[in-house]
Order: sequence, then structure tokens, then C-alpha cells
Amino acid sequence: MPVRHVAALALLLVMENALAAAPATTAATRLAQDAVIVDTHIDAPTELLAEWQDLGELTPNREFDYPRARQGGLDVAFMSIYTSPQEDQLGTARAIAHRQIDAVEAMVGRHPGKFALLASPGDVERLRADNHVLLALGMENGAPLGDDLAQLAKFHARGVRYITLAHSASNRISDSSYDRNRQWQGLSPFGKQVVAEMNRLGIMVDVSHLSDAAVKQAVELSSVPVIASHSGFRHFTPGFERNLSDELAKAIAARGGVVQITFGIGFVNRKAADDLQAYFSAEAAIDERNAAARAAGKPLEDKDAFDKEWKRTHPAPATPIEAVLDQVDYAAKLIGIDHVGLGSDFDGVSGNLPAGLHSVADYPNLIAGLQARGYKDDDLKKFLGGNLLRVWAAVEAGSEQPNR
Repeated sequence: MPVRHVAALALLLVMENALAAAPATTAATRLAQDAVIVDTHIDAPTELLAEWQDLGELTPNREFDYPRARQGGLDVAFMSIYTSPQEDQLGTARAIAHRQIDAVEAMVGRHPGKFALLASPGDVERLRADNHVLLALGMENGAPLGDDLAQLAKFHARGVRYITLAHSASNRISDSSYDRNRQWQGLSPFGKQVVAEMNRLGIMVDVSHLSDAAVKQAVELSSVPVIASHSGFRHFTPGFERNLSDELAKAIAARGGVVQITFGIGFVNRKAADDLQAYFSAEAAIDERNAAARAAGKPLEDKDAFDKEWKRTHPAPATPIEAVLDQVDYAAKLIGIDHVGLGSDFDGVSGNLPAGLHSVADYPNLIAGLQARGYKDDDLKKFLGGNLLRVWAAVEAGSEQPNR
């Protein structure tokens, strides 16, 4: 089959799938195109390094690409510069982070008429003209900093505008919600310096993934509002520390911050959240056993085989879009619509997404669901991006860096 026919067929399949699951109305589609939509967590850079694809063109096996971003009304996509605890242990996290930033810059260079880099909220209106999708950078896991505070300024110079202090394991900066090891009982002494330096530079402090104690300390220490770039609410997943407690969400809001609601089934479905917590506990146990085996010169357990078997025995439960709508509803009532936003985790949850929220083309489905629940367009514009841009501007204004 000619390549052009394959591409046409792929586009048709994408459109048919979207229509089959799409409750989006004309009003929702219109608002998606009119509002500034900001999604603070898209894991495209990790996927680019794993297998390069041209995201300026339709890429059906990914969840973010330019055509579907335009279809869904996405204006600002925070590219997640993610490094794993294992890469931290191996000492490769910093180099990998820079390679991911290189990949994002290369994507913009390949398609200057489609993408533009975004380093300041003040540039959004100018740069989004002519249908540009703006790519901002958020670092997921502070591992690339090592123990060198000066790295913050270097990554700021490369465009990083938020940092998730830790990921699935505690690190030099903070305890992780997934990790049984709570060596710092919150933030480390170095982590407290990191928060202060991020404030000085104008980098948003992101508390997603942190232990409860670390979230509390980060909120209290920061001189400007903080964000949770991609989190859910523990109200729906009792015992799942990765999601925010009501108390912590209220603390974030009280200081002017914003909670960006994630779409991943593992965060919005109780059974999936329990499975996810169990997975990270089992993975940590393997890491501990492999560390001991490595020291003793013994064979290591195969983590790839473990992951494959885990996925086979723990399939993601079918989850309706209402699970995400319920999260937004709960958040709006608990902390106010001024403190809620979007952090999908597209390309970061292995396709484990609710019905109707399968790619960046699907924001209108979410909007339609919220409109049906009585949300007015002015409030939805805050939720879709206005709140995050307000916090980002406050962080920038509170820094010692000149406005860009």
C-alpha cells in the first residue's frame, strides 16, 4: 500500500475512534479553540529518545503530536524531562535530561511553523499566533541536579520552568510518596536549598510524587505558590499517598498554588491506584535485592521480565471519563476553581487512560463533560490554563531574574 494511503488510513482511524468515544459538543469544541489550554505534563521527550518519531506529523501510536494538539485546542504543552531513579543511581540522569531537551529543541527546529519554545507566560499570546503549539519544559525528578545547586541555573537557562523534586524513589532532595525509605522525613537539607534557589530563579516547585511531609514542607518553605503538575485526589483512592490529601490540597491553594488534575487510570481508579502502589513497592524490593546481588557478584533479577509479567497480571481496569470529571468536581468544591488545572500525563501512562481521553485531541470531551455539569466558560478558561499561567507569572515575578 502506498505510504500516502497508509497515512490517510491512519488519519481516518484516529478520527473514527475520536468520534466513537467523543461526547464533545460544538460549544465544547469552540471553547477548546478559544481558551488557552495548558497541559503541564506530557511525556513525549522520553518517547522521543526511546524511538524517534516526527511529532510534527500525525503519529497515531503516540498521544501527543501537532495535528491532534491543534484539533484538541492545546496551546501550551509542558514537555516532561523525566529521568528514573535507576538513571540517578547510574549517574546518567543529567546527560539524559540534556538529551531530552535537545530532542525538544530539534522538534521545534524541524517545524518552526508548528512549534515554538516557551520560557515565560508573558510570551504565550505572541507565540501562539499562527497556530503554534508552545513547548515549555518541566523536569520530572530532580535527579539531574545531583548535589550541585548550580545545576538549577544551567537548567533554567535551557528553559526548565518547573521541577518535580522527586519521582518514584527518594533522592538527594526529597522523600517520594512511593518509597518506603523516608530518610529525610520530608525534604533534605539540600532540598530546602533547592526550593529557595528555584524561587530565586523563577522555577516552579512541583510537589507531585512527594511524600506528605515533603509536600507540606515545600509549600511552607516556598516564597511563591507551588504546583502539583499531575496529581489526583486521595479522596477517591484512600491510602494512595501519591494523590493529594484534602489537607495538602487546601495548603497548596491557600498559598495561591494550583493542582493540575491527571488523567491516568492509575490515579483516578481505586483498584488501579492500589496496583500502582504495589508495583512500586515490588520494584523497590527488586532494586534492593539487585543492589545486594551486585555487591556480592551474583546474577541480577530481570526487571524487564518483571515488568512484562506485572502488566500481564494487572491490566488497567476500564475507566469512564466521569472518573476525571469527578476529580475536577471534587477539587473545585474543595479548593475552588481558581486552583485547579490540567496535567494529563499523556505518553506517560502506557495508554492507560479513561474512555474519551486518549490523546491531546480529546480536551473538548473533558470540556463537554464539565459544561454538562454546569461549569461556565469563564471558569473553564481558568481551569484549562488561566490558573497555571497566573501561578507561573507569580513565580516569575517573585524571582530575581529579569522578565523575558
